[in-house]
Amino acid sequence: MRYDSLLAACVTLFPITISGDSNLSEPLSSQQILPNNFKPPQVFQNVNLLRNTNLEKGYVRETVNVVIENIDTKPQSEYYVPFSVDVIGNVGGLEVRDKKTPGPSFKTDLVEYDPYSPTQFFRTTLPQPLSPKSQLTLSITYHILSTLTPLPFKIGQNDKQYLRYAFSTYTPSAYPTLKQKTKLKFPTPEVPDVIGGSPERQGSTFIYGPYNDLVPAGALEPASVRYEFTKPVIHATLLERDIEVSHWGGNLATEERYWLTNQGAHLKANFNRVQWAASQYYKPATSALRELNVPLKVGSLNPYFTDDIGNVSTSRFRSNKREANLELKPRYPVFGGWNYSFRIGWDADLASFLRVLKSPQGGHVLKVPFLEGPRMGEGVSYGKVELQVILPEGAKNVKFETEVPLVRVEETVHRTFMDTVGRTTLKLTSMNVADETRDKPLIVTYDYPFSAAFRKPVTIFLGIVAVFVTAWGIGRLDVSIGKQK
Repeated sequence: MRYDSLLAACVTLFPITISGDSNLSEPLSSQQILPNNFKPPQVFQNVNLLRNTNLEKGYVRETVNVVIENIDTKPQSEYYVPFSVDVIGNVGGLEVRDKKTPGPSFKTDLVEYDPYSPTQFFRTTLPQPLSPKSQLTLSITYHILSTLTPLPFKIGQNDKQYLRYAFSTYTPSAYPTLKQKTKLKFPTPEVPDVIGGSPERQGSTFIYGPYNDLVPAGALEPASVRYEFTKPVIHATLLERDIEVSHWGGNLATEERYWLTNQGAHLKANFNRVQWAASQYYKPATSALRELNVPLKVGSLNPYFTDDIGNVSTSRFRSNKREANLELKPRYPVFGGWNYSFRIGWDADLASFLRVLKSPQGGHVLKVPFLEGPRMGEGVSYGKVELQVILPEGAKNVKFETEVPLVRVEETVHRTFMDTVGRTTLKLTSMNVADETRDKPLIVTYDYPFSAAFRKPVTIFLGIVAVFVTAWGIGRLDVSIGKQK
């Protein structure tokens, strides 16, 4: 299990740094490996630390606000964030910012990956070195996927579901902490089991601390909670998302292919269809996934919903001037341990996403969401997201910018009907993505010369001419068997 987590971390947590003026970057093939006895230099101390852990969704969301102080005699710019080896492979969306000054997140990368080290570190580089005795307030946000376990593991079809979350009441840190507090936010006040610590209960919130005594670097205080979560734990092991740009049709076609699973508690008996149908009259809380709500951009058209069998008619599309919403109902309720794969797609007006620059090279700027998909109160997590942006044939000088950490970037060729050399395709791969990424845009710039716009019509025209010439030539052939008179 430990080495599986390490392998996942190796693939997942080597983000590619993207700049607005850079061409496509090659995926990182190696990373700095530090010895297993490495310890971050003790040049900082945490003066005050507050950790907020949110358990209202099917994955863990954490925000750590910490006031750091440089206790060294020289300016320092590298701050380390530790994670255990069993957790780091499921960490995603890690961002470090200056809490008091709005701006972009700081550069953060994984600096140690040693299979014999129980702790791995992210290294954050401050934009400006922090001078001695100076303080800075950092806001560290991230989410952890697939870390909540159902307890009991098997339940009845209409039973409540409980999840177990194991953590440390002391926030893991590479530096000593003078004062700290941890808050846990649950979806409901029903928390029957609490092991470790003596939290203060305030409704659906638990508070551990404040701890005013010095906590040394690396100190842990294990604890766990079991709380009610009678909702599906929705996780997509893979999402393939294709965005196809058509200049001639003025259309932006989107298709998404999902491989969903419910990570909640399994059924302890066979599924009872009659019992399920009877319960739909009063819609009780359930751990099964029975529907998905997919908000689309206003003006979206021609949606479709299919799975491995074919078209799924249990869907509803509502569209007006203010919203566009696609409501999906799978063919069957997806209980814990069950899987469901499907695809959805829709069209949109390209003019709402594309801008043409006044340049002799025919510059274009495309701005689309990196992730759309379902928006559910219980949240949706993605193990792997593969995004393809299929540009028109003849597009060149492709550049892009996004805040989403990427593990792989490729420029390939996608061939479709009546193409000559194929369409330029930008393929981006990200790991451990949460549905909160919906609001993050992807900006793609490319050159599309005026002459390239006529490549398709010329190809079609020449194809038709070739057909007629071939037909005329065949018609002129003498295929008779007898002798000519």
